[in-house]
Amino acid sequence: MPCPHNEITIVQRSQRQSAVAAAAYQSGEKLFCEYDQQVKHYPEKRGIVHNEILLPPNAPQEYADRNTLWNAAEAVEKQWNSQLARRWVLTIPREIPPDQYAVLVREFCQQQFVSKGMIADFAIHDPH
Repeated sequence: MPCPHNEITIVQRSQRQSAVAAAAYQSGEKLFCEYDQQVKHYPEKRGIVHNEILLPPNAPQEYADRNTLWNAAEAVEKQWNSQLARRWVLTIPREIPPDQYAVLVREFCQQQFVSKGMIADFAIHDPH
């Protein structure tokens, strides 16, 4: 029987968090944060099998680049208590074949977020 896990958090500047750092961790990519002029990289993070950015039609195409997207999000939010991003971590039941993970998450993000004008940056982690 599946044991679902679901966690929603907000990346907040007041907690000294960074949207660029969160995106680097999530995607496994090395990103440069213009806010604090530091490279964000987590080489110990393993098991990332897929990552993707979904844009609504009204979003600038340059936001398909993760570094551009998250630096723009941090640049527009200037207050000390800014909410920079929302993170949603959930498990996919093992009963679903791994080759369907990306399709499942992409369709969900498209339906729940992108169709409403939001950008979705998602990554699939499989530590096994």
